[in-house]
Amino acid sequence: MGSELDVVKAEPAPPTSTWKGKIWDTFDLPPEERKLLFKVDAVILTLASVGYFLKNLDQANVTNAFLSGMKEDLGMLGNELVTANTLYTVGYVIGQVPCNLLLTRVPARYVLPAVSLLPSAGGTDESWNSDGECAPSHATPSKTLYALRFLIGLFESGFYPGIHYILGGWYTSREIGKRSVIFWVAGGSGPMFSGYLQAAAFKNLNGVNGLAGWRWMFIIDAIVTLPVAVASFFFLPGLPLQDAKDWWLTEEEHELAKERMLRAGRKGKEPWTRAKLVTLFTSWKTYMMPMLYVLWNNGFGQNPMGFWLKSFNSKTNPPVPGRTYTVPQINTYPTITTALWITGGLVFAWLSDGPFKGRRWPFIYIGAFITLAWVISLRQIPLYGSIKTHYALYWLLQSGGGAGALILAWINEASEDTETRAILVAWANDLAYIMQCIGPLFYWKTTDFPAAKKGYASQIGLQCVLVAWTTAVLWLLRRDKLKGLKVRADDEGSDARDEQSSDGVNEDLKV
Repeated sequence: MGSELDVVKAEPAPPTSTWKGKIWDTFDLPPEERKLLFKVDAVILTLASVGYFLKNLDQANVTNAFLSGMKEDLGMLGNELVTANTLYTVGYVIGQVPCNLLLTRVPARYVLPAVSLLPSAGGTDESWNSDGECAPSHATPSKTLYALRFLIGLFESGFYPGIHYILGGWYTSREIGKRSVIFWVAGGSGPMFSGYLQAAAFKNLNGVNGLAGWRWMFIIDAIVTLPVAVASFFFLPGLPLQDAKDWWLTEEEHELAKERMLRAGRKGKEPWTRAKLVTLFTSWKTYMMPMLYVLWNNGFGQNPMGFWLKSFNSKTNPPVPGRTYTVPQINTYPTITTALWITGGLVFAWLSDGPFKGRRWPFIYIGAFITLAWVISLRQIPLYGSIKTHYALYWLLQSGGGAGALILAWINEASEDTETRAILVAWANDLAYIMQCIGPLFYWKTTDFPAAKKGYASQIGLQCVLVAWTTAVLWLLRRDKLKGLKVRADDEGSDARDEQSSDGVNEDLKV
């Protein structure tokens, strides 16, 4: 199956590939296009990657803070951590589609900096007020944390789908896979660095100004978010087919950007009509394409390694007497999992845009089979039977999870117009988070860690469904392609008959 199953729209043949172009695609482009993409990459990838890194740093800080003293300081019990994370997800779900639709009408430089600044203020409150200070008299620390997590999720919701929507408005199918994964990997590295930063905060800032080390992480995250949001207000571009020229582009570069997107089959903003709504809600893509991301997102679950390490420190019933782990070790050891996940994602992206010529689906299959191997192994072996084996499996657990950004790139490429593209990208992420609101309450309970048998079983089931769902999407794309070829052949035959008829009439007139 060729890349025509992934993107029905045709693009001009790429220039002759060089070894430099295999490393980074712009080296094979004409000088004027290379200069344009250098500017666009420098602005979009820098601001998007740093912003998403900070967003995920904040999100990971909650779990790391829980493992670094927040649980004890706030007197958190049972599944209160899962509840706090679920309320963050509820807020996140509410805001995504409206924010992406807003981006089809309002330039990104006004929308995305706003949704970055408000969560940073909430992060500061999270540090100072999660003990109940400055909260209503009836509020418990946990309830205050719940409220803050909900509001932060609500305002952060527009950033991730919004950036993917912007990437789809600037890059072709030979470029978008790498950029999507670079952006996604930057966010994924947030949890990895959170472990190290939390360990450093616990060691160096614990007790400074009367604040615990875990509180300082929220304050630091809020402070560094401010300059990124301000820079985004001045530099983050709109889309070439729908917004005015950005000040850092020349008129010629803006026109070239528009030409590139028209060649790639993208469209500018269009009015909402009854016909557009009917097409949106009757198309199989509206329902099938976002579910790919939903299944992928929920099929990779959580990494229980931090809970497993902390379980060795049990004072009442230690699983392996004499073996314990410090807070810095609990925070840093699981970061190797993220590093291997990032490596896998980058490999997937370069192969997808390069040798696989824009195909996204092979990496869904590859990732699913890799994940099934590790998850089945973890579920079957005794929890404390082999320490070294558990290290290896925990670290490899997410190494096959690199297809997520490629799925969103695929949705970007397969969408019919800019409004549909905005909705489907946000809808995919929205549905994924809705499932995350529900699922953890049943099969990723805090009280089930570190064994997490139900969680592993859910991963196995979702990965199997993902494989079947991907196969169904490929069949539907192939069906649409064959229909398109038949319609084209019929049109060409009709044109030929009309031409012959016209020639006959002309001959009659000559007589």
